[in-house]
Amino acid sequence: MTRTPGAHAGSPPAARHRAEKREPGFRASYRALGAIALEGARVSVAVSDLATGSSIFAVDERIVLPTASVGKILLLIEVSARLTDRSVSDFAIVDRADGDAVADSGLWRHLQALAFPLGDLAALVGATSDNLATNVLLRQIGLPAVRARSEKLGLARTALLDRVRDERGPDHAPQLSVGSTAELAWLFHALAHGHIVDEETSQRVLGWLSLNGDLSLVAGSFGRDPLAHRGVEHNTWMVNKTGTDAGVRSEAGVLRGPRAGVSYAVSVHFEDTDLGRRLRVIDALRTFGLDLLEFVH
Repeated sequence: MTRTPGAHAGSPPAARHRAEKREPGFRASYRALGAIALEGARVSVAVSDLATGSSIFAVDERIVLPTASVGKILLLIEVSARLTDRSVSDFAIVDRADGDAVADSGLWRHLQALAFPLGDLAALVGATSDNLATNVLLRQIGLPAVRARSEKLGLARTALLDRVRDERGPDHAPQLSVGSTAELAWLFHALAHGHIVDEETSQRVLGWLSLNGDLSLVAGSFGRDPLAHRGVEHNTWMVNKTGTDAGVRSEAGVLRGPRAGVSYAVSVHFEDTDLGRRLRVIDALRTFGLDLLEFVH
């Protein structure tokens, strides 16, 4: 595991939100992530200063790893861009079809409604990473359009590869999405500054993502209410997107505090053979979250 810390890695502000003393910089993160890497996990991390874009902390940030549902951000960007240029309507009613059905994350498959406005489907993806809503949007928008938009943004190592499937066979993409943490941290930096397509498009995507109820990984250390964290609370503001699959834990986002702001991304690919190993991965990600909070607060 190769570490390439940025100029700020050794000199964060003193902590004021924790009674116990924490180590300076991202040393705790490096040790925790290094421990799971020694168990065989592949780990990638990137943290950038939100004001300057400069690197603060990085670990193998250019390698490509599975990112599960994190890649749905790319679909939301394309949907938002089409709403901005008015090639589609926010109120266009979209029906689900039998071929869209899929299990796991999301609410729509548990609801009676057979159709929703397009904008509501994007909100469902942002809030619950809704797999059914994702597939319906992909059927409407088209995976080639999402890929073309990603390439236009300059993303060479980050892509949404396929629709969501209950099972992946030999003829399917092996993962829902892949990405490098360097590109994902840049993507959130650009969204926060209104640079993804334009200000309107970027803010709409951030609005959908601000509904995300999954604070089970890195953001679990930010002290926010999973069901209500859209505003500023205790001088912090956050937006994130998680990705979870067998042997995959990934998260990217933005965290602002009174001292600094960061965009961040982390991905771990590991053998999910027992609960203990999975919990050690989650603990390492939450240690990373504490270091992020330490840095901005």
